[in-house]
Amino acid sequence: MAKKGSTKGKIAVVAWKLFREKGYENTTIDEIISHSGTSKGSFYHYYSSKDELLASLSEVFDAKYEEILQTLDPDMNSYDKLLYLCVCVHQMIEEEIPVDLLSSLYASQVTTKGDKHLVNQNRFYYQIVNQLVDEGQRRGQITRELPYYEVAHLYTICERALIYDYCISGGNYPLGEYTRKTMPLLFGTMRTINS
Repeated sequence: MAKKGSTKGKIAVVAWKLFREKGYENTTIDEIISHSGTSKGSFYHYYSSKDELLASLSEVFDAKYEEILQTLDPDMNSYDKLLYLCVCVHQMIEEEIPVDLLSSLYASQVTTKGDKHLVNQNRFYYQIVNQLVDEGQRRGQITRELPYYEVAHLYTICERALIYDYCISGGNYPLGEYTRKTMPLLFGTMRTINS
């Protein structure tokens, strides 16, 4: 995410604070501008719309993936690394991201004609998922019946499906715990028998 001291950073920090407090739909661009002490020109210099601010949520997710990855034992089974990352980030989502804001993010990705930031293959998320699947296949921990990129795609579909269901269910169950139970069922066939 942008540095807190920059104008772009001020706008983003204030926007997320207002989104958490008031909800995404109830926060206006004028409020973001007023609370951040910036101008309308500055806002539109960095963001073309309020929806564009939702793109920074994927950066929050990626930062969490990167933080967790730094704590993992490099020798840990690659399949287990993938599931652990998923559970940890889903737990963070449950604890820190209001479900209506998360729903708005997902809705924006369906309705927008612009940047599909959640599925941008240049994100750290996709890089690490591809890397861990490749590593797992080389170690014999993840099936080689499919190329690494297809296994990685299946993993991301499963992960997004859990978040989507959490959103349409109104966040009425603990996402982290539910992910811990169901991700192995959804993605478990990719684990090799011997790993």
